[in-house]
Amino acid sequence: MQNNINILCTRPLDQQFINKAEGHGIHITALPFIEIKLVESTSFFQLVSHFASQKINAVFTSVNAVESVAKPIDENPDWKIFCIGGITKDAVSKHFGESSIAASAKNASLLARKIIADNIKEIIFFCGDQRLDDLPETLRSNNIRVHEVIAYHTLQTPHFMQEDYDSIMFFSPTAVHSFFSVNTIPINIVLFSIGKTTTAVIQTYCVNKVVTSEWPGQESLLEKIFEHYKKVSSE
Repeated sequence: MQNNINILCTRPLDQQFINKAEGHGIHITALPFIEIKLVESTSFFQLVSHFASQKINAVFTSVNAVESVAKPIDENPDWKIFCIGGITKDAVSKHFGESSIAASAKNASLLARKIIADNIKEIIFFCGDQRLDDLPETLRSNNIRVHEVIAYHTLQTPHFMQEDYDSIMFFSPTAVHSFFSVNTIPINIVLFSIGKTTTAVIQTYCVNKVVTSEWPGQESLLEKIFEHYKKVSSE
């Protein structure tokens, strides 16, 4: 594969993955279209500290929520944690211990099913202000009490795209909204997306080909890119 494939990534990307892509003849430019602001108020820290002294069923669907909640906690709390896999699960294991994880899943819908199957009656959902409805609505429809605690805010940081790219990578619906608020794209650009929800949002803006990874994380999406361009080069 020749080194003539240029891809825009709409969030920061670990250098190891950028280097790996170069080895496959793919150049990736990382330009964040969203900004994450962790909640650091006294009231938030007091609330988290209060929960840390109790036995709760905690739910995380974002690594940002994990990092935010971990800040005011000195010792591993006695929590039963349900979380998304990939980097979110890795962060939970790092900050709260692997033994705290009761179940994990590749997306929020599957995670909700596991929580329901565990006969949980009440959960504390640490989330962002732009959180998706899938998990809390599914749980509430199954008579599970959901207490939402906003742990971070997601801000749009749109940039006008001046260069030409062969593909664009999206990791969240908010990044999609941010990108298309100032950009339109040619029909031949292939889009790569994490999760069906992000893909659905992309499809409200364009009719371009979208390749979706159902597993969270940078590496999963990168593998989809390698598979796509390997197939294209062999045609």
